Amino acid sequence: MRIALIKGDGIGVDVAEAAMAVVEAALAKTGQLPPQYDEIQAGAGYYKENERDIEPGGEERAEVADAIFLGAIGLPSIRHADGTEISPHLRLRDRFELYAGVRPVKAYPNAPQRLADPRAANIDLIILRESTEGLFYSAATHNRTLLANDDEVRDVLRITRKTTTKLHEFAFNLARKRRDKGSAGTLTCVDKANVFTSLAFFRQIFDEVRQNHPDVAVGYNYVDAQALDLVRKPWDFDVLVMENMFGDILSDLAGGLVGGMGMAACAEIGDKNGLFQPAHGSAPDIMGQDKANPLAAILSGALMLDYLAETQDQPALSDAADLINAAVETGFQNNMLRPMEFGGDMGTRAITKTLISVISETAQVAAQ
Repeated sequence: MRIALIKGDGIGVDVAEAAMAVVEAALAKTGQLPPQYDEIQAGAGYYKENERDIEPGGEERAEVADAIFLGAIGLPSIRHADGTEISPHLRLRDRFELYAGVRPVKAYPNAPQRLADPRAANIDLIILRESTEGLFYSAATHNRTLLANDDEVRDVLRITRKTTTKLHEFAFNLARKRRDKGSAGTLTCVDKANVFTSLAFFRQIFDEVRQNHPDVAVGYNYVDAQALDLVRKPWDFDVLVMENMFGDILSDLAGGLVGGMGMAACAEIGDKNGLFQPAHGSAPDIMGQDKANPLAAILSGALMLDYLAETQDQPALSDAADLINAAVETGFQNNMLRPMEFGGDMGTRAITKTLISVISETAQVAAQ
């Protein structure tokens, strides 16, 4: 496996290294070789020194890798002249057409739960965020703003049939896979079809694709009502598919229900490429202090292994992913994982070491 590794800025360096250490431990446990890394320099720190946000040839090297792993990008003190942040990862999404943004939201025992209802202990859902169009089509890094002057700025929200059809196909297949593994397997279309023509089109395509998947139970929710329901009854949902900006907002809300952004794993998948990263920021205030919670990055590493198992036709990689997921579950269940983010006493290195230990002590898993 060839992994394009972009550690990025701030705690991105710490959590990326932690994630790869745990990935390597899981691969070793299943009798597989470690990945080959192609480390690519990118981010705000690189921009400050070189006046560009990714090293020459970096995008091309990322494109030919089997997967891309990103730590975190951005530093509040380093911005473009217009005030926007350094965002090469948004350009990578666009260039590689990474339309399916998979954001798992899962409650773990002994991790903070913000809802008093005991059913909150069973939160286990996925927010599927289209990641190349929607309102982010006008992200500053793409230079697509329609009008910008001292009196007015106009951006565009873009929905295309080609991308939205692929997104919804992905959503129905994801819901079916989760159902086959014991989840509810229901799929909810989240939009604002009652107000915006673009989002009525989003729902129209959902209904067209639905005809090809009659076995998957579906529902509909307007995004404002969905925000309410994520606080009121998140346990009623399994897979939610939505436009880019809606997914950006609701995935953070949902992450807050299960502890915080330190648990927010993310996969961004296209037809030919996959990028994996924790959904949190670079937190420069704690960089290099061994305080960052690496679990979002580590869980993103498990998502990467599942992706590679399918794209590389190597089922044993899913065994390694399962080991990581089980180690996190076991670690919380036995109160072995106590991130500082949650008021605990464990920093990045201690959490990483603990997970590697749990994986090494798991009954031997043979490579397939």
